[in-house]
Amino acid sequence: MKETLDAWLEAAGISNGPLFRCVCRAGKLWGHGISEKTVWHVVKKAAMSLDIPRLAPHDLRRSCARLCHDAGGELEQIQFLLGHVSVQTTERYIGCKQHLRIAVNDRLGIEPG
Repeated sequence: MKETLDAWLEAAGISNGPLFRCVCRAGKLWGHGISEKTVWHVVKKAAMSLDIPRLAPHDLRRSCARLCHDAGGELEQIQFLLGHVSVQTTERYIGCKQHLRIAVNDRLGIEPG
């Protein structure tokens, strides 16, 4: 994925700044990035084509947090990824404070006798 992205960045002439940028009808880069409104329209269009009602960009953000957590990502890593100041915000995104089925203390070998 990184090699593909690096090749795309080189072909687009992007060495710094926003990754996603507007492209005019003539195929030239325009402006300094895309707006939240643009992201909203892209997500809505994709959701409509997949017949997914009421999907918003923020739903994808929450899904990313949950998938990272389910894959074993540390809460602090996910907090950094999402740019949250408070770890409590990240916990709300994930939907729980801990997975009791895979609690860390169960792997320590200190179960009561």
